[in-house]
Amino acid sequence: MGALKWIGGALGWALGGPLGGILGFIFGSIFESVSSGKYAYQQQDQVQGVRTGEGDFGLSLLVLSAAIMKSDQRVLKSELQYVKNFFRQQFGQEKAEQYILIFRELIKKDYDLVPVCQQIRQAMDYASRLQLLHYLFGLGQSDGRLQEAEIRLIQSIASWLGISVMDYESIRAMFIKDATSAYKILEISPEASVEEIKKAYKRMAVKYHPDKLEHLGEDVQKKATEKLKEVNVAYEQIKKERGFN
Repeated sequence: MGALKWIGGALGWALGGPLGGILGFIFGSIFESVSSGKYAYQQQDQVQGVRTGEGDFGLSLLVLSAAIMKSDQRVLKSELQYVKNFFRQQFGQEKAEQYILIFRELIKKDYDLVPVCQQIRQAMDYASRLQLLHYLFGLGQSDGRLQEAEIRLIQSIASWLGISVMDYESIRAMFIKDATSAYKILEISPEASVEEIKKAYKRMAVKYHPDKLEHLGEDVQKKATEKLKEVNVAYEQIKKERGFN
């Protein structure tokens, strides 16, 4: 019964729609494997379901992570470790192990991402979707370099999630640096005036403030500070280049 408890608790709004179909199949495979002894899973009545907000976010991460990892026709150890480390840091060891059971099965399965992303778009707030995108870029770069296939798929996912082109370019610039990255992060052009730069910085600081992810839990909030740090670094770089305070 312990396995059934966390399976049911983790579903949240993902229970229906295309995402629910994928996860239902995966959970069925896991339950059969646990029952047959393939996975050593300690069944405890005390196991709690993942909180709805955190669980939905975590399950969405898993589905999208599996797609990104398979996009360049290879699944690397560094990428697997990135996923494991992230879930341990965000959800704790016990829940991370539960998520990894799901992930093992997701890696084996092919699925249509478009309806999955559309469901996530309808059910998840914009700030959480931006955090999903930031995570996917981090996953792609975990082996030291973002592959073109990974970048293309992340761009498509951003579009399917309803993320604006400017927000996509802003987060992309946090991982792929060039001469104009600082301006892209602040969503302005290199020709922007000092006043426009200052306004852009304030706007981005509000957009990426961790408090917008309070509903996903304290650990996810802490992870979200990475985007805000990039905004601060970009602003300081522009101030130094342009010579203003």
